[in-house]
Amino acid sequence: MTAPAEFWTASGHQLCDRDAAGRLLPTPDLWRAFLARPELLPPEEACAAERALHARLLDAPLAVADPALLADADARENWQVFLAFRDRVQAAGTLEAAWCGLYRGDVRGVPPLFLQMLTHLIVRAACAGVSDAFALRAAELFWRPQRAALTQGATLLADTEYLEGQGARTGALGRLLAEAGASPLAEIEVLSAANAPGYAARSDAHDLALDIAEGRPGQQGLAQALEAFIVHLLGEAVQIRPVPVIEDANWTWHVGLDPEATAIANDLWQGRDVAQARLARILWLARLEFADPARVLARARERPVYLALAMDAAQQVRMKPQNLLTGLPLREDG
Repeated sequence: MTAPAEFWTASGHQLCDRDAAGRLLPTPDLWRAFLARPELLPPEEACAAERALHARLLDAPLAVADPALLADADARENWQVFLAFRDRVQAAGTLEAAWCGLYRGDVRGVPPLFLQMLTHLIVRAACAGVSDAFALRAAELFWRPQRAALTQGATLLADTEYLEGQGARTGALGRLLAEAGASPLAEIEVLSAANAPGYAARSDAHDLALDIAEGRPGQQGLAQALEAFIVHLLGEAVQIRPVPVIEDANWTWHVGLDPEATAIANDLWQGRDVAQARLARILWLARLEFADPARVLARARERPVYLALAMDAAQQVRMKPQNLLTGLPLREDG
């Protein structure tokens, strides 16, 4: 199934330039988009110095600015955090390099919103050549938390923020999600062959659920989204194939795509007993193989890397794509 080329316009990707490799370059207009966020707009009670600082940065987003003259201590700290983030991203050269530097280093003190915005932009760049609507919907997991519902052979993921915004509406799927612990209720469509051609036009609404059960298009869609992200971010071509279980006497390496999957996979790998109810939280499994084994650490070379995605006890799915950056068995010496 295909989707039109233009999707996720809310990411702001059109405000970025690109280098020869297709990676994103920050521009003054991108920083103006950050400055337009409600979190950075001076409130009504803001002092004149804060209003002047904001106006100056809107005019010249890369200007040197000193929040020391701001009357409010919280405002001073907020602007110091933003300016440090801006300067760190600019110094990295590309958004991808900045994202990698942040997650390979220390992201403490960086607002989650800023990290989410960076991830959104990078995933959009990674998916620029992807036309499959199921892969694009699966890629939303990289920066948007989901709620899961398992019923009648389906493994449904629905956008948490969308569900919470639809609390007054009810319907069959809404009742299903409510029974599965996803409250409040919501009326939400599932992405299908029939509505896939319209995905791009409604992609910023995040109003379609995705079925990632075995044999469904969403299962392979998530694999395709991960392949696109890895080759874009790390320059490594990989093949990812969903599997129903891990049956491998020589299981060598795995990456959990979220904290729950990481904990469960670690316990299994170490031979610990895992209760069936906890094991059932695993929603998606796959094996990853690198196109160039020479780039892989010796102990994992010629062996598959297993990937796992899970929901937590509250049936929330919080994917952490940074686990791929820090967890894949790649050599650091190039």
